[in-house]
Order: sequence, then C-alpha cells, then structure tokens
Amino acid sequence: MDGLPGLGIIFFILGALALLLLFWAVPVRLWVTALASGVQVSLGSLVGMRLRKIHPPSIVYPLISSSKAGLPLNVNELESHYLAGGDVERVVNALISADKANIELPFRQAAAIDLAGRDVLEAVQVSVNPKVIQTPKVAAMAKDGIQLIAVARVTVRANINRLVGGAGEETILARVGEGIVSTIGSAESHKAVLENPDNISKTVLSKGLDSGTAYEILSIDIADVDVGKNIGAELQTDQAEADKRIAQAKAEERRAMAVAAEQENKAIVEAMQAEVVKAEAQVPLAISEAFREGNLGIMDYMKYRNIQSDTEMRRAIAKPPDEGDGAFGPE
Repeated sequence: MDGLPGLGIIFFILGALALLLLFWAVPVRLWVTALASGVQVSLGSLVGMRLRKIHPPSIVYPLISSSKAGLPLNVNELESHYLAGGDVERVVNALISADKANIELPFRQAAAIDLAGRDVLEAVQVSVNPKVIQTPKVAAMAKDGIQLIAVARVTVRANINRLVGGAGEETILARVGEGIVSTIGSAESHKAVLENPDNISKTVLSKGLDSGTAYEILSIDIADVDVGKNIGAELQTDQAEADKRIAQAKAEERRAMAVAAEQENKAIVEAMQAEVVKAEAQVPLAISEAFREGNLGIMDYMKYRNIQSDTEMRRAIAKPPDEGDGAFGPE
C-alpha cells in the first residue's frame, strides 16, 4: 500500500510527458490560429510536417498572409520549397508585393529565383522602385594625353524574367566603366569631354549594356569629372629619357672603341720603334764588318760621322726649348 502513492506520481509524470509530446506533435494552437484566419489546414497535415522535419509555423503563417492578400497557395508547394532550402516567408512576401504592383510573378518563378540565391523580395521592390548604383572612379585618357577621372550614377530596374541566369550589379558597373573609358578615349580633347559630359551618358546608354543582365538600365548620369595627370607628357618624357640613355650608351661604346684603337696603334708604334732600335744596334757591327772586309775606307767613315753629327745638330735645333732653358739651350 505504501508503494501506491509513488506509483501514482510516476504515472502522473508519464502522463504529463505524454501530453507535452502530444501538444508538440500536434500543434493545436497553430491549427486554431489557421482555422480562425480562414485557412484550412488539417491536424494530420501539421503532424505530417513534424514527421517530415518541417517547422509548421514557417508554412502556416506565410499561408495565412497569402490568404489574407487574396493569393491562395498550395501547401504542398510551400513544403516542397521549404524542403529544398528556400525561404518560404520571403517568397510569399514577394508574391504579395508583386500582386499589389500588378507584376506577373508565378510561385514557381519566385521559388526558382529564391533557390538561385537572389533576394526575390528585393528584386520585386527594385522592379517597382528603381535604385541607383554608383560606379567607382573610372580613369581614362583622351587623345590629347590628358587623363580624366569620371564617376557615374546608374539607375537600374530589376528584370524579373532575367533574374535566373542574368548577371548582377558587378557586370553592370564593369560595362558602364568600360563604356566610359571607350568614350573618353575616342574624344579628340579632354576639354570637349569637360564641356559636354552628357555625351558620355548618351554614348554609353546607346550601347545596350544591360543585355544578359538581371537589370534594365534606365539612365546613366555623370556625377563628376576631374582632370588627372598629363599622361601624354609623361610618356614623352619617359621616351626622351630612354632615348638619351640609348645615345649615352652608344657614345660610350664608340669612346671605348676609340680608346681600344688608340691603344692598338700605340702598341704598333712601340713595336716599330723597337724594331728600329734593334736595327740601329746592328749598324756598328755592319761598319766593323765593312772595315775588316775592306768595303769601307776611313774617309767614308769620317763622312758618315759628319752626316750623323749634322743630323743630330738639326734635331737639337728643331726641338722646342724646355722651361728654364735659354734661347740656345740650358744656361
């Protein structure tokens, strides 16, 4: 008998746990909310959502919103989108916004846009209210060599039909920047660009830069144009400096060749002088041999010596006097 109160407590706890489990598995409160909102969702469907690991409020509350907005949606489609990893609430809000703005947007298309990683609700809002995106500073050079730095504001509107597979804002900015560079580069003078910056907008806008993107370009406005560096003058200066270095290198090469030729000529002269000295050293031997053989007489030798003395005197007279010497040689 003493064990009966303890057994009753155990049964009470088990019953409470079973009741809590029942209320978790069968969201009666959510079912009552849906029923009061005019949305027919059976308790079996809610239990099936639990078993399929679907958060019932993530399906029921968007279903209530769509029903109140006059957009009857299929519960199975919402569950399929949830299981695919999509944001059901965002898709339903996008459908409601599109319906209020008279934009045709089926559920399947909205779900595909959401699963593609794009914000379908923002796309609908941008389709209704175009937004402005600003390009970074774009530097380009006119034909006169002056650099211009331009900033443009691009007004775009989302194209719902091209959101899946269409390029994003980065592509729009890149194409607009390329168009600005091309337009400025084709201008004869930077002054012409500064006088009529709207020509850039007209030229770039006429190129159909929104082709293949998820947006439609409504307008391109040049917000600012600044004058940058004189690129042409810098290039000419660099070219002149390079030409000067080339000329200096060629001059140095010619000087080295001249020095080498001078050294070579000097070596040839020294070799010839050595040959002369060597030949002169043979003269006394030849004279002695001539005396012994009787081919040279004493008078001939004296005549040779007189001629040699006369030649040395003439060389001494022709040689310019050194510093400190008098008019007739050293004092």
